[in-house]
Amino acid sequence: MKRVSIHMWLTLIFVSSILGIILVACGSNQPIQIGFIGSITGRLADMGMSARNAVQLAVEQCNEQGGIRGRRVTLIIKDDRQDAETALQAIQELIAANVVAVVGPLVSNMATVVVPHLNEAQLLTVAPTVTTPHLSGQDDYFFRVCIASQEHAFRSARYQIESGDMRRVAVVYDGGNRTFSENWLANFKKPFVAGGGKILTFIEYKEKDGRSFSDIARELLAAEPDGILIIANPMDSGLLCQQIRQADASIKITLSNWGASQRLLEMGGNAVEGVTLPIAFDWDSPSPPYLTFRKKYLERYQREPGFAGVYAYDAAQVVLTALKASELQKPLKAVLLSIGEFDGLQGKIRFDAYGDVAPAHASIRIVRNRKFVVVE
Repeated sequence: MKRVSIHMWLTLIFVSSILGIILVACGSNQPIQIGFIGSITGRLADMGMSARNAVQLAVEQCNEQGGIRGRRVTLIIKDDRQDAETALQAIQELIAANVVAVVGPLVSNMATVVVPHLNEAQLLTVAPTVTTPHLSGQDDYFFRVCIASQEHAFRSARYQIESGDMRRVAVVYDGGNRTFSENWLANFKKPFVAGGGKILTFIEYKEKDGRSFSDIARELLAAEPDGILIIANPMDSGLLCQQIRQADASIKITLSNWGASQRLLEMGGNAVEGVTLPIAFDWDSPSPPYLTFRKKYLERYQREPGFAGVYAYDAAQVVLTALKASELQKPLKAVLLSIGEFDGLQGKIRFDAYGDVAPAHASIRIVRNRKFVVVE
C-alpha cells in the first residue's frame, strides 16, 4: 500500500510538472492586451475615431513585425461618450481585462475622472491629447505626448495683442470639458489683459442645456466686441462660427487649439475662413515618419489623421516601445521612464520624471481655402 502511494505521488508530481510546462508555454503565447479609451460617438467622435484608427494601425504594424517577442498585441476599445460614469465603467472593465497599459483618454475632463482609478490600479496610461495642467508635475501613472494647454493660450493672447486684431473680446466655452476650457481661458486672459485687452463677457454652454448656437451668437455680439474667442470642440466651433457669421460677417474669430481638426472645416464651411488658432501640431511637417504614416492612414481611412490621429499613434508607439524593452516583470512605468526619449512622428518625445513633455512652440494658423496656414 505504501509503495502504491509513493508511486501515485511520483506520478502526480510528473503530471503536474508537465501540465505546468504546458500552461507556462500556453501563457507565454497569450496576446498582450492594450486598452484604448476615447469619445468615439457624439460631438467628439471625429477626434475619437481618428485616435482609435491610429492606435489600431500602430497595433497592426507591431503584429506584422512579430508582435512583442512573438506574442500578438490586441486592442480593447472603449467609448467613454464624454460621460464620467461611462468612462469610469470603461476603465474598470479595462482593469478587469488585465490590459498592460491604456492609450487615452482624449479630453481633460475625462482624464481627471479616470486617472485616480488608474493610479490606484497602478496601470500606465499615455494620453494623446489631454492638455490640462492639473495633471502636470505629479508622480503618477499618467503620461502624455502633447504639451499642456497654457502654451497655446499664452501664444494666442500674445498674437492678438501684438497684431491688434482683437482688443475687446467676447468668449464662449464648452462647459462639458470645463477642466480644459476654464483653464485655457484663464491662461489666455492673464497676458491678454496685461497687454491692454479686455474680456467683455463670457458664456458657458453645455450640450444638454438646450441653448441654441444662434442665441449664443446674438448674446456674444450684443457685447459689441471686435473679436470672439471660441473654446470648444471642432464640431461646435464650426457650428458657432456659422451662427456668428450669419449675424455679423465681418467679426473676427479665434479658436483654442481644441478646434483645430478637419471636422472644423467640414462643419464650418465658408464661415471658418479667416479664423485663427494656436497649435503646436504641423500639418505640413516634412518629417519622413510623419509623411509615411499620413500616407498609410489616408490609404486606409480616406481622411486626414489630424493632430488626434498623429498624437494617438505616438502614444501607442510609446507603449509598444516600452513593452518591447520590458520582460513584463519590471513595471511598465519604470521601463518608460528609463527609456525617457521616444521617436515621435514629428520629432522626439522626451518625458520628464512626471510623464510630461517639454513645452513646444505653438504657431498661429489661419484657415484659408479649407487649410490651416501658418501666420507666424
